[in-house]
Amino acid sequence: MHDGSKTATIHQPTGVEPLPTARLTGDATAQDIESIRKRTSVYVYEVPVRLWHWTNALAIMVLCLTGWFIGNPFPSMQIAEPVHQFVFGYTRFAHFAAGWILTIGFAARIYWAFFGNHHSRQLFYLPIFNRHWWSELFFEIRWYLFLESEPKKYVGHNPLAQLAMFMFMTVGLTFMIFTGLALYSEGLGADSTLHHLFGWVLTLFGNSQIVHSVHHLGMWFIVVFMIIHIYVAIREDIMSRQSIVSTMISGHRTFKDDRAD
Repeated sequence: MHDGSKTATIHQPTGVEPLPTARLTGDATAQDIESIRKRTSVYVYEVPVRLWHWTNALAIMVLCLTGWFIGNPFPSMQIAEPVHQFVFGYTRFAHFAAGWILTIGFAARIYWAFFGNHHSRQLFYLPIFNRHWWSELFFEIRWYLFLESEPKKYVGHNPLAQLAMFMFMTVGLTFMIFTGLALYSEGLGADSTLHHLFGWVLTLFGNSQIVHSVHHLGMWFIVVFMIIHIYVAIREDIMSRQSIVSTMISGHRTFKDDRAD
């Protein structure tokens, strides 16, 4: 079984009593019992990683929805006279609040990469000098294109998933956070601390309108990534030899066979 650039073999747990046969009777066949004996699992994603994943997903959804309406304001909805309603203000507030949650969460996620297990660091680096990683990357591309008949087993992210997460999450979120804070600092004023920290982004791109445009474009890249990410996660849960979706809930990667590779 492969874990990115490293190879590991999962062995059956020792010292664990098998389930009594009486508890497996009823609709369980001999094949079912044999399958239970073969299944193994590894604790991969710790609680902070899983908590960040779902909080981040919710924040991104709020940011995308509110970001769309900020770039394309609501039409007149006859809610009330403009002086008596604050719809766009609430939309901006939700966007800013979700943005701060995303930013603080990402900073916490970077912190955990230093103090968590090996798998918590996969999001922030690519082993590009490892030949084995490249060979498995191209294997995964062929697998997702239905050119391979059987997938491999991975404890953490497979190489293609690691590349996608690095480009769209690590690099992509960094870009969105920096451009978002630069735009936010513009509203606070040139004498604000935030503007001193991120005002250079506005200068780098030329003006705030360009930053607005690239920030909005970045949102669409994340939307495309989310669609592909959800599709691939469900696809792999069905077609691969290990759990995917439930792993980010329980933290355990469960394998469907006991073959080492």
